[in-house]
Amino acid sequence: MDTPEKNTGESGTDFGPVIYAYTRSQAVADGVQVEVTKTAKEAGISFPVFLTRAVFDSYVAIPPDVTGQDEAGRLWDIVWMLRFAIIRSRSGSDRLPVALYVKNADNRPARLVKLIAQCGPLDIDDPQPAITVMLPDED
Repeated sequence: MDTPEKNTGESGTDFGPVIYAYTRSQAVADGVQVEVTKTAKEAGISFPVFLTRAVFDSYVAIPPDVTGQDEAGRLWDIVWMLRFAIIRSRSGSDRLPVALYVKNADNRPARLVKLIAQCGPLDIDDPQPAITVMLPDED
């Protein structure tokens, strides 16, 4: 009688061989994620921080009809509010809500924007923690 192979979790043995893996470094190179670690460090966040392209395009890039703002300031607002979400979080939380007000159309008053910050490994082969800020419907 054949005995089942012991599942060690190495080399994809839990679910079979890995068919394809998309790394964070590939996502950054492809423009799917934007690294903002330098700004995050200035705000007091010690982990590497990344924004999804959707967050960057929606809330950091300045819409053509919005005046009196710059990308550096809009990025700072996101990173600073991320810092406060981290400070307010419970120990062991790996997914946090991040909320801030953003002026995004026709110079109308800013509206509340809700984002999600997820802490996980930096990359497939690098388990150090990193934070990804995304829209609530992204994963």
